[in-house]
Amino acid sequence: MMKTGFVSITFRDRSAEDIVKLVSEAKLEGIEWGGDVHVPHGNLSRAREVRRLTEDAGLEVSAYGSYYRFDDCLSHSRESEPSWNAVLDTANELGAPWIRVWAGRLGSEATSDAMRQAIVERCLYVSDQAMHRGIKVGFEFHDSTLTDSNEATAKLLEAVGHPNLFTFWQPYLCVEQAYRLEGLKRLLDKIGNVHCNHFSKAGWPHSLLLEEGEADWGEFLEVLRSDGTDRWISIEHVRDHSVENFYRDAETLRRWIHG
Repeated sequence: MMKTGFVSITFRDRSAEDIVKLVSEAKLEGIEWGGDVHVPHGNLSRAREVRRLTEDAGLEVSAYGSYYRFDDCLSHSRESEPSWNAVLDTANELGAPWIRVWAGRLGSEATSDAMRQAIVERCLYVSDQAMHRGIKVGFEFHDSTLTDSNEATAKLLEAVGHPNLFTFWQPYLCVEQAYRLEGLKRLLDKIGNVHCNHFSKAGWPHSLLLEEGEADWGEFLEVLRSDGTDRWISIEHVRDHSVENFYRDAETLRRWIHG
């Protein structure tokens, strides 16, 4: 079964309280809470508070959108970056069934074999630790990381080979629909949650209304429904950063998912 959700970093400038209200009014079912503003890494009291706000509104926490990038195995590690323990503890207090992580800071072609191996080894540890808490781990599907192409993502998941490690998915920008569909089908058994958006051919930051992407998303959802896996389909980014357009997108998403 698929559920409708919202990614909180879409409205970084709004409070968690405002976001809960907006998502409730839009009649979506859950929220992926971002780890940079709304539920900061390591702030366990805030995680508990946001969990309560979410659940009291009749919503679910769909994921913890962390900004953990495996810096603890990179030579240019920064003290400001979150530790894995902080991320895991925060997700646990938030009641998140998923943690989103980022596969490094460089694209697949720019990453050395030694760095790739270091990230693979760290992925094994991270996936194990999360599994002990009953939390799944999913990569951000994004450029400038080791998930910057269909092939690179498949290669990374295969190299790690851990049953608790997956990838989130969203349409790559500035590529043909056939390429997106090929990757979606290839990665399907390892796809966790999905970020739902629609951009113009110019790519970022030219976000359009979801209804303008109905043909593309009709094809994506047909594939996603084909294996019967439970997934969150969550709105991320809205046209003109507009609340009104968010409501329109939410109505579109509800129609796509629930009819």
